[in-house]
Amino acid sequence: MNKCIFLDRDGVLNRERGTYTYRLEDFEIIEGVPESLKQLKDAGYLLVVVTNQSGISKGLYTREDVKKCHEYLQEHCNHLLDDLFMAPYHPTITASLSRKPDTWMIEKAIAKYQIDVSQSWMVGDSPTDIEAAKKIQVKTVQIESTYEHKPLSALRDYTVQDLYQATQIILSSSS
Repeated sequence: MNKCIFLDRDGVLNRERGTYTYRLEDFEIIEGVPESLKQLKDAGYLLVVVTNQSGISKGLYTREDVKKCHEYLQEHCNHLLDDLFMAPYHPTITASLSRKPDTWMIEKAIAKYQIDVSQSWMVGDSPTDIEAAKKIQVKTVQIESTYEHKPLSALRDYTVQDLYQATQIILSSSS
């Protein structure tokens, strides 16, 4: 069985803009992210991104736009990410169990990579990230959002400012 870090994308790996991030010119990787991912990878964790991208179902952008952003992310993070799962649905348009706070994206990763949830973590900036992780008993670190529309989840295990701080908590908890 493998241990894994599930990562939300916007607000964790790239800068949250307050609107949909789908154009490369708007996609800014947060300082310290590549180094944090390397530390987690060196500690033996799989790194899996699970991201809601509801702008696709709203017709604001395409899967290809998201794919380009993910390719850019991989290139600038030295291809450390093992996989990227995306839910292109919006709850007012298309029902889906993939979209967080539901767990289908995470469950697909667990099955694909034989992940041990007892050794795994979710790092997200939204209560829906934390809720999805708690449904499958994964430990959680919530990054405080710079936007008021993402309150802290009462379910979170830890609260930090960025992925670097989350990485330090995860590594100190697993040693």
